[in-house]
Amino acid sequence: MPSRRRSATEVAPPAEDLQLIGLTKRYGDLVAVDDLNLTIPAGSFFALLGASGCGKTTTLRMVAGLEEPTAGSIRLGERDVTNLRAYRRPVNTVFQSYALFPQLDVFENVAFGLRRRGIKDVQGPVQAMLDLVELGAMARRKPNQLSGGQQQRVAVARALINKPEVLLLDEPLGALDLKLRRQMQIELKRIQVEVGTTFVHVTHDQEEAMTMADTIAVMNAGRIEQMGTPADIYELPRTVFVANFLGQSNLIPGERTASSGSDVVVSAHGVDFRIPPARITASGSAVVVGVRPEKITVLDAVDTAKVPERHNRLVGVVTDVSYTGVSTQYLVRVPWGVELVAFEQNMVVGDRCEVGDAVIMHWAPEHTFGLDGAAGITAGIEASVLQLESADGAS
Repeated sequence: MPSRRRSATEVAPPAEDLQLIGLTKRYGDLVAVDDLNLTIPAGSFFALLGASGCGKTTTLRMVAGLEEPTAGSIRLGERDVTNLRAYRRPVNTVFQSYALFPQLDVFENVAFGLRRRGIKDVQGPVQAMLDLVELGAMARRKPNQLSGGQQQRVAVARALINKPEVLLLDEPLGALDLKLRRQMQIELKRIQVEVGTTFVHVTHDQEEAMTMADTIAVMNAGRIEQMGTPADIYELPRTVFVANFLGQSNLIPGERTASSGSDVVVSAHGVDFRIPPARITASGSAVVVGVRPEKITVLDAVDTAKVPERHNRLVGVVTDVSYTGVSTQYLVRVPWGVELVAFEQNMVVGDRCEVGDAVIMHWAPEHTFGLDGAAGITAGIEASVLQLESADGAS
């Protein structure tokens, strides 16, 4: 294991940050990428996450040199690579189709780039790369003798052996079934950590992005809605679009009314909700109160004494119960007729509410967020549904 790790760390030379400056791509009247400004730290695993048509793949293709920007520049450190042809950029791409050569075995597929550059002694580098992706024993197999996950690892090895400063991954797991996708998420992250190459991963799958990336940029209509670590974006979405697109959120439109101690009070349908000021991005009086389903505790309505004094709370009636193994999902109809979602871990066997039960839901102010209410509460829902349908089709 130590020797393999040493060879892997030699794959990529010291790299520099990838910078996209005012990057724009127009197709006639359609603006696919709109004045994108982004710095991707060298050696990081970065994900561009968004629904189909948001501009993420167009951005990737401009970085790869496969599309010409309408405006803006692409830089690696101090080097401007905007006008360099694709083959002259220190960048390689792994596509969803893998694009392996069917007539060549695994060894020769990986060696292809080295031989094309006139390197004759390929045995050592190719074997080290195959060991990195854990395919050393399959060097003489043809691609059609491999599973989808193994073919994908061959494609990654073939790209990395050329020592790119940036590896671009264009929906690389889309052709795999659900179980294999999850396995390959772990494998790709392991490979990235070992080689230290900058990975830029384009995906519509939020689980892929959350599992692998150090940083996620959520794209919408050619722009970045929010960027940060997976935990930061999930725990504190900054827009309604992000709250709806990344995971599930309960969103309740309200009005900022007052302050109570260190909290801001937002009133909605006659109920007061407390939100810490640092968790509110709305600048006006219209505030959308948000909470993730797993942050909510569901109790029998008679157990109001068990609700901590400062917690936000709502009464309602259970309309649906779905047991998923790890957790139980409740739909609860609140007094103004809307159904909210709550997830509870199945810690105690048989201790679940039933349809028709009167319940009280509560959660901590620190798990609440306040978003700008001017745009309503539906932004991102359609994109999220399309993402789920696409993921279901792939699995």
